[in-house]
Amino acid sequence: MVLKERIQAFAQLGERIKSLTEVEVDDLCFRAGNGNSWFTPESVQLAFNAWGDSLSEESLSAWTDNYKLEPNAPKKVGLVMAGNIPLVGFHDLLSVLISGHKAMVKLSSQDKVLMQFMISEIKDISETLGANIIHAERMNEADAIVATGSDNSARYFKHYFANHPHIIRQNRTAVAVIKGDETAEELTNFGKDYFQYFGLGCRNISKIYAPKGYDFVKLIDALMGYETVLDHHKYRNNYDYNKSIYLVNGEPHLDSGFFLMRESEALVSPISVLFYEYYNSEAELDLTLAKHHEKIQCVVSANGWYEGSIPLGKAQQPELSDYADGVDTLEFLSGI
Repeated sequence: MVLKERIQAFAQLGERIKSLTEVEVDDLCFRAGNGNSWFTPESVQLAFNAWGDSLSEESLSAWTDNYKLEPNAPKKVGLVMAGNIPLVGFHDLLSVLISGHKAMVKLSSQDKVLMQFMISEIKDISETLGANIIHAERMNEADAIVATGSDNSARYFKHYFANHPHIIRQNRTAVAVIKGDETAEELTNFGKDYFQYFGLGCRNISKIYAPKGYDFVKLIDALMGYETVLDHHKYRNNYDYNKSIYLVNGEPHLDSGFFLMRESEALVSPISVLFYEYYNSEAELDLTLAKHHEKIQCVVSANGWYEGSIPLGKAQQPELSDYADGVDTLEFLSGI
């Protein structure tokens, strides 16, 4: 298949996702939730909506336009996938197949149902494209590797795959920058960046940087519409646990009734907790964020006022070219 045909096949997949019936979606949500109780119907639907929009012929063509993606000898690319949020590994599968290579896929045990559905649909749409997907538990025959995992597993991957061309990803998070003059609507939009997927994604906000003296009551008031996260038993358990720890240890914190806030220099907060840190000037903020550059997936701010950031509420709406860890997957694949 040439690139244009591969693009057309994935565009058909996008249309298929958009045309899913209520019965089909309910069935997928039920089975995905049984495999991973963090995968609520809302989370699964959110992921399907995002991919249904992204997999258009126009978007796919614009994304691939500046790359040479017709390899003379297609390679076997091993994919070790994450499963922290629904379909988080699909971008890697899409990248490998659309670049003309073969994907040796090791699915995460946390996201098998949805990924298997997408793979099945690809095979139904194009037998040729589907033949380039190989399920594998071991990567002995892989020519290159794209692996995603924790910091600990990343160290293992780097050692094990040292002699292969590779992209090895590890833990990252996202942060928000508050100026102090945000509207209530903008602060409410921030709730999408923090609460969607219960904070489990690398693009979920785990920390806020705010000007010295900022009153967080404004933020808490703006987020009151998200209190339904407590309906999820795992989230509630995390909230109750972290609250009890702070109370027992006498640690200063803010309690909204459904999430906690605590001042900390740490970057990654526990589920149900939002860390915050004050800054005295933008220059000081720049230095702080630069220090954590390798651990920050993205930065959000109101209307993207902070240089290099995206608007509040848009963290979970990445473009096809918003590569994890800032590593251009298509450039890597076009060069192997």
